[in-house]
Amino acid sequence: MLSLAFLLAAGIVLVRDTRDSIRERVEAAMRVTVQLLDTVIVSSAMNPSLGPTHYVLQDFLKSLGYVRSSRIELYDYSNTPLYISPQSTFKSEIEPPKWFVKLVSPKEETVTRRVRYGILIISSSAEGSVREAWSGFLQLIVMGTGFFLLLNLLVYGILSHALRPVHHILRAINKIEQGDLTTRLPKFPLPEFDRIGASLNQMALSLDAERQLEQNRQLTQLIQQHIEDERRSLARELHDELGQYVTAIKTFAVAIVNKTKGKTPDIAANAQTIVAAANHIYDGMHNIIRQLRPAAMDNMGLVETLRDMVAGYQAQHADLNIQLQVSGHFEPMGENVNINLYRIVQEAINNAIKHAHAQSIQVHIVSADNGLQLTISDDGIGMQVEAVDQTRHFGLLGMRERVQALHGQFKVVSEPKAGHGTTLDIRLPVQAA
Repeated sequence: MLSLAFLLAAGIVLVRDTRDSIRERVEAAMRVTVQLLDTVIVSSAMNPSLGPTHYVLQDFLKSLGYVRSSRIELYDYSNTPLYISPQSTFKSEIEPPKWFVKLVSPKEETVTRRVRYGILIISSSAEGSVREAWSGFLQLIVMGTGFFLLLNLLVYGILSHALRPVHHILRAINKIEQGDLTTRLPKFPLPEFDRIGASLNQMALSLDAERQLEQNRQLTQLIQQHIEDERRSLARELHDELGQYVTAIKTFAVAIVNKTKGKTPDIAANAQTIVAAANHIYDGMHNIIRQLRPAAMDNMGLVETLRDMVAGYQAQHADLNIQLQVSGHFEPMGENVNINLYRIVQEAINNAIKHAHAQSIQVHIVSADNGLQLTISDDGIGMQVEAVDQTRHFGLLGMRERVQALHGQFKVVSEPKAGHGTTLDIRLPVQAA
C-alpha cells in the first residue's frame, strides 16, 4: 500500500509538471512562430516587388515546412487553402490515451493575421509534445511497476523467512491446546521469537507440572477417601463385633457377681474386676471409634460434630480453653468436604496441644456467599514458618493437601518472638463449600 501510494503521488506530480512543461513549450513556440511570420508579412509589405503578400507567405511556408507546436493555415480571399502545415511525425507511432491527453494538453491558442488577398491562421498544437511526454511517462510507469513488484517480492521473501518460526510456534500452541504438554520449541535466531519460544516452553513446563500436581492431588484425595471408608468400616466392625463381645463379657461377669456375692466373695471380687475391665475396654473402644469415624457426622452434620469433638477435648484437658464459634448459614456440604474439615480441625487441635503447649484454642468457621473460611488460632509457643520443612511435618502437609484438593487456600501465620502463637487461615471457594 505504501509503494502504491508513493507511485500514485509521484504520478500526480509528474503529470502536473508535464502539463506545465508542455504549456510553456507550446506558448514559447507559438510566440516565436507568430513573430517570424509577422516579420515576413511586414517585409513583403515593404517590398512590393516581391509580389502579393499571400504568395510570398505561401512560398516561405512551403520552404519552412513543419513548425513544432504550431499549426499554420493560409487561405486566399475566396477562402481557398493555399497552405496547410504538415502533421508532426515525431513519435507518430505512439498513441497516448485520451485521459492523458486531457490531463496534460494546454488550452489551444489561435492567432489570425489578415494580409492582402488572404488570411493567415496560426494555432498552437501540442500533439508532438504530448506523445513525447507519454513516451517518457510510459517508461516511468514500467520502471515503477517493476520496482513495485521487485520490492514487494523482496519484502515478502524477507518476511516469510523472518516469520518462519511463527509456524512452529502455532503448531506448538495447537499441540499444547490438544493436551500435549511435552511439546518444546527450539532456539530461534531472532531474539523476539526466541523469547516467545522460551516463554512458551516455560508455560508448557508449568502446565505439565500443574497437571501432574493436580493428578497427585486427585490421587491423594482418592487415597484419603479410601482411608475414610476403611475407618468407617473398621469403626462399624469394632462397634458391631467387638462391642457385642465386650457387652457379653460384662453381662456374664455381672451375673457371676450376683451369684457369688454372698457365697464366695473372692470369686465375686474377681468377677467385679472383669466388669471394670470390660467397662474400661468399652470406653477405650468408643474413644477409638470416635477417632476413626465421628458418629455424629452422619446424623447431626459438621457443626454439631465439631462441637462434640471440642467438648471431648475439653473434657480430656480440663486446664485447656477451647472455643468454637460458628457464623453463617450452613447448607449440606457433602461427605467429602465435611470429613476433610473435621480432620483439619482435629489435626490442628492435636498440634496445638502436643507441640505448641497452648492454653487457649480458638476455632472460628464462617459460611458466606463467596465460600467458607476456617480460622484456627492458639496462644502457644508458635513456630518459624520459613524454617519449617512442611514436606517432613505430615500434619501441616496433610492439612495443606486436604485444602488444595478442595481447590482452597491454606495459610500459616506464626510469630514466635511476638508471642502470638499460630494461626491457620483456610478458605474454600463456593464450588467446594
